[in-house]
Amino acid sequence: MEKAFDMPAARAEEDKSQFVKNSVLYKEFLAEREEILKHKWIESEKAGKDIGFEKALLDWIVKHRSHWRERRMKEARTEKAAS
Repeated sequence: MEKAFDMPAARAEEDKSQFVKNSVLYKEFLAEREEILKHKWIESEKAGKDIGFEKALLDWIVKHRSHWRERRMKEARTEKAAS
């Protein structure tokens, strides 16, 4: 006979999932991914074809990542100082 659905374990998994989704690291990952997807769209439009995620990722890292991160950190410091 199968074991009944374990509610405390399911709740613990949901709590872990919420913790990850609310973490700063995960939010930064999502923000960076969004920028890469925008870059992919722009560069694909310029090329007249889909350049693919990997090419967009590598191009964005080389050309834009450090400036993007500096700007994000500066914005975060400004928000923290304002609060």
